[in-house]
Amino acid sequence: MTDAEWARIRRGLRFGQVFEGTVVKVPRPGAIGIFVDIGLNVGGFVDVLLLPEQSDDWPTEGKVADFEIWWADSHQQIRLKPSDPRYLRNDFTDFVRRFRPHWSSEVGQPVRDPGAPALDEVRSALRPDGPSAGFP
Repeated sequence: MTDAEWARIRRGLRFGQVFEGTVVKVPRPGAIGIFVDIGLNVGGFVDVLLLPEQSDDWPTEGKVADFEIWWADSHQQIRLKPSDPRYLRNDFTDFVRRFRPHWSSEVGQPVRDPGAPALDEVRSALRPDGPSAGFP
């Protein structure tokens, strides 16, 4: 896929947008996550961090379920989260509160490429006392 095609697809994506998808690969159960076909020319992936701790509770290859757009960066892949709570980590609500506290306000917003961090952001992140309050 070309970068232009990826950019075109991204423009139509929104955080929380739901796709029916088919689990196409579970390469290392319990280790990395699952690959999902959501009917676009770009792959979907659910990271292990969003899935239940026990891989026996993960959706299996061939399973059709709903998945929501969780993230999409400059890589040509859409990060998904299962819509069905049976396929989410047990402490998902707490996980979101700790690591993605603005998720509810992001739902429905366009998925934009954050681009490379600015030099000041990199410097701030590398400071011995940690990033400044304005750095995510």
